[in-house]
Amino acid sequence: MKYLALLICFILAIVLTPFVKKLAIRIGAVDQPNQRKIHSKLMPRLGGLAIFISFMVGFLIFNPDSPYFWPIFIGAFLITATGFLDDLYNLSAKVKFFVQFIAATIVVLGGAQVTFINLPFGDTLHFGYFSIPITIIWIVGVSNAINFVDGLDGLAAGVSSIALLTISGLAVSLGDTFVAFIGFMLLGSTVGFLFYNFHPAKIFMGDTGSLFLGYMIGVLSILGFKNATLFSLIVPITILGVPLLDTFFAIVRRVVNKKPFYAPDKLHLHHCLLKLGFGHRQTVILIYSMSALFSLAAIIFTKSTMWGSTITLFAMLILIEVVVEITGLISENYRPLLKLLDRKK
Repeated sequence: MKYLALLICFILAIVLTPFVKKLAIRIGAVDQPNQRKIHSKLMPRLGGLAIFISFMVGFLIFNPDSPYFWPIFIGAFLITATGFLDDLYNLSAKVKFFVQFIAATIVVLGGAQVTFINLPFGDTLHFGYFSIPITIIWIVGVSNAINFVDGLDGLAAGVSSIALLTISGLAVSLGDTFVAFIGFMLLGSTVGFLFYNFHPAKIFMGDTGSLFLGYMIGVLSILGFKNATLFSLIVPITILGVPLLDTFFAIVRRVVNKKPFYAPDKLHLHHCLLKLGFGHRQTVILIYSMSALFSLAAIIFTKSTMWGSTITLFAMLILIEVVVEITGLISENYRPLLKLLDRKK
């Protein structure tokens, strides 16, 4: 049944996107080219509405049995409405953050919380009252991470699709029908939209799509892996490695340069890869590959022994450091590991 839901959401997204494109142009929800933007022409940016509507049709038709149904629905509606208004009127970062906080709070108070983790050697760490703020911060953080990575044609949609495929597949293996159902439906909607969004894009998803996808992926990753072992807690972080790391290093840059958190720049991962000489499509495919590697590492964490997971974690950390230094994600002068290797030659 979940695969039928995926197919229906996929077809609906393909059918709806051209209509959403016409609507965006008609109401003026378009992206103007400027010095920060990669594109050089006017682009409709309401494409996330096609993802949202196609998913919600499947969500309401199949109506997965879960106490989280209505909290997810209400939160998703709020955050998508905010994204829609932002694509139309350019809302302030503070307004968007406030609504993200409200949407996350609704679903967390609805029961989607990480209340404890089982530590590797038998102990249990209970979060107590901290479970609510920890879960809210996670959902808001993922929402912004997907929003930040939405800088090239097909980038956010592709990275989200890889994350959703991994979350849904692991949910099937863990017997979590609800998360698998929701994940596959959202995957169908996102891949259907990607047909129009991959380079050269005919439409952008805008904040309507990136905020909605970020919110939903944040919620699904919590529901799919909550109250698990310490290494399984790393699983959702690993699956979302690319957008989360890009967001983390963006925060580091802003702190170092004493700029506001929401201040835009052209030093995100995709900007750095373009600066290294990679083409638009090459950059997107490279980041897809990185996302796939992170997803593979996440699967290893769920299947391997403690030693296997530890080795995978260290290998992943070294790879991240190398990528950060080569791309100049923090700064062009930050190259401690590469300089050390140069000295040993």
